[in-house]
Amino acid sequence: MSAGLIITSGSKEDQYVQLLPQIKSLVGGEMDMIANMANISAALKEQFGWLWVGFYLVKNDELVLGPFQGPIACTRIQKGRGVCGKAWIEMKTLIVDNVADFPGHIACSSLSKSEIVIPIYEGEKVLGVLDVDSEQLAHFDETDKKYLEKIIEFISH
Repeated sequence: MSAGLIITSGSKEDQYVQLLPQIKSLVGGEMDMIANMANISAALKEQFGWLWVGFYLVKNDELVLGPFQGPIACTRIQKGRGVCGKAWIEMKTLIVDNVADFPGHIACSSLSKSEIVIPIYEGEKVLGVLDVDSEQLAHFDETDKKYLEKIIEFISH
């Protein structure tokens, strides 16, 4: 994926629709989950310019920082803590319009204003989460949820 393939016009949905096949082809032939997470993080960060895009992986009953793009991040998140930990235990995508209003929010960056977290599944088990932060309030919506969940399906088992 090169900078020439980044979509600079159209609606958010148009951008996702054009980005999906590019990400699918990028990760389709690669079996290494870390490599795929790294490329997905980079593609999403480059396309949408979000503050932070990355993955946390379940290890020894906590979330541990994986591949990401953006400012330095929290390294470990306890089960149930913050938006990532809550999405993990609830096993569902969470959209937070204002992180300051989220009970127990973990502020890895004071610049983060809104967040979306999508669990990664292996069968009925959560392997990790995709975490995306924005500097804008109420930045994420059902369009993001729909397409980010589709992207996660490319690496879920």
